Amino acid sequence: MDEDELGRALRAAQDGDEESFRMLYRDVQPRLIRFAGAIVGADAEDVTSEAWLQIARDLSTFRGDLDGFRGWTATITRHRALDHLRRKSRRPGSDLPVEELVAMAAEADTELDAIDGIATEQALRLIAGLPRDQAEAVLLRVVVGLDAKSAGTVLGKRAGAVRTAAYRGLRRLAERLPASRADAADGAADTRPLVRGDRSGGSGAEGVI
Repeated sequence: MDEDELGRALRAAQDGDEESFRMLYRDVQPRLIRFAGAIVGADAEDVTSEAWLQIARDLSTFRGDLDGFRGWTATITRHRALDHLRRKSRRPGSDLPVEELVAMAAEADTELDAIDGIATEQALRLIAGLPRDQAEAVLLRVVVGLDAKSAGTVLGKRAGAVRTAAYRGLRRLAERLPASRADAADGAADTRPLVRGDRSGGSGAEGVI
């Protein structure tokens, strides 16, 4: 489904069209569950379920385009994830179970060399192992598909800080990449990359900066 069609679906969903709402859900939910997974681990499905209750409730009041909608849903998901951590007394998150993750709904346009070729489960674990600011920046830029300004709005940071965090996160991933590739070669069943990159142009780290 192309972006124009999803944009029309957003407007129709705000007017109460249930099929259009399902279209939006299929586009956004895979991104949100991976984003939430980096924060709360195995509880990502519970967190995104709570987020969608608020999204459905407040959708008619949303003002913005499709990219703005993705950023808005990511903001809600992040708030619910942080609330979840507070309720759990900030206990350490567990490893991400791959069975709770669904495939990206749309292909990205540029290469992300730092995690290209790593199995989905391994890539998620690598990202989740980054410092939280870096993990969130990488996921918002690459998985959710936000630009630096929109990602900064979600995180309450300036765009430059998001670019820096994403760059540092990608550098860390690149340093860990050789060992991860070796692990994948030793028996990972799913060797498809988590993502092919973000949509901001360029390749590798350049596309995130």
